[in-house]
Amino acid sequence: MSTVFIGTSEFAAAILDRLAERPEHRPALVVSRPDRPRGRGRRLAAPPVAERARALGLELAQPESVNDEQSVARIAAAEPRAVVVCAFGALIKEPLLSAHELLNVHPSLLPRWRGAAPVERAIMAGDERTGVSIMRLTAGLDSGPVCLAGELPIEPQDSYGSLAPRLQSLGADLLLRVLDGIAAGSAPEFVEQDEAGGVTYAEKIEAADRLLDPARPAAELERVVRALHPHIGARAELPDGTLLGVREAALAGEVPTAAAEPGVFVDGERLLLVCAEGALELTLVQPPGGRPMEAGAYLRGHGLPGGRP
Repeated sequence: MSTVFIGTSEFAAAILDRLAERPEHRPALVVSRPDRPRGRGRRLAAPPVAERARALGLELAQPESVNDEQSVARIAAAEPRAVVVCAFGALIKEPLLSAHELLNVHPSLLPRWRGAAPVERAIMAGDERTGVSIMRLTAGLDSGPVCLAGELPIEPQDSYGSLAPRLQSLGADLLLRVLDGIAAGSAPEFVEQDEAGGVTYAEKIEAADRLLDPARPAAELERVVRALHPHIGARAELPDGTLLGVREAALAGEVPTAAAEPGVFVDGERLLLVCAEGALELTLVQPPGGRPMEAGAYLRGHGLPGGRP
C-alpha cells in the first residue's frame, strides 16, 4: 500500500523508522522541512526526519512549502492511499487537506493538549496520564476527528527523555493498526472530539518557559526541568544575571534558614533555587558555552558569581 510520510522532528523520525520496517507500509515518499542553520556554529543541518529518510534509502522532498504546486503534485504522483503526518511544524492547507486522507499522529489524548508541545506541557501541568491520538488532519489546530487513541501513565520521575520513547512506540503501534485496516479495505471510523471534555493548548516552548522563576512553587519548577530534559533545558538566573542551564533538579526538602529571599543559594556543595514555596536542588547544570556537570563540580570550578551563600 503506497503511503507518504510528512514530518520533521526526532519524534516523527521514530515513527518513520517503524513504518519503514514494514514493506507494505514503507513510504513511497517522505516530505520534511528544508535544512536550516543550527547550533552555535550555525552550520546547515537536516531535520531528523530528513536524516532518517536518507539513511533508510527513501525518496525525500524538502520543499520550502509543502502547499506549493510542485510539492502537491509530487505527493499526488506517489498515489498514496494514506498520507501520514507527524510533528511537521508547518501548516498544511488546501488543496492537500482535501486531496488525501491525512492521518496525524498526535502525542496527547485529544482534545487535551492540542498544539506544538503536548508532551512537555503534560509533564509541566502534572498530568497523571497522556497518550497518542490518530486523527484526521483538518484546517483547525489538532481539532479533527479521532479514529484511534491509546493511553499511558506519566510516572512521577518521567522526563521528556523517558516519556517520549514510550509515546513513540505507542504511536507507531496505533498508526500501523490503522494502516493495516486501510490495506485490508477497512476505512477508519472517525469520531469528533468531545470539546466539552476539556480543550487545552500546548503552546510552543519559548524562552520564558525555560526560565525557572523562584516566585513559583518549587514543585512546579521541578516539573519544568523534567519536561525540558534533555532536548531543550531549563535555566536559572544567577545573582549577576547569568543564565545557568539546569538539566536535572530535585525538591530540596527543608529550606536553609540563611536563605531569606527567593533566588539561587549555595548550601555547602549544594546549589539551591529557593522559591516562594520550598526549594529546588539543582543537581546537573550547564554553564553558558559549557557542558553539563554536577552542581558540586560547577561550584568548585566557578563559584557563584555575585552570589550569596
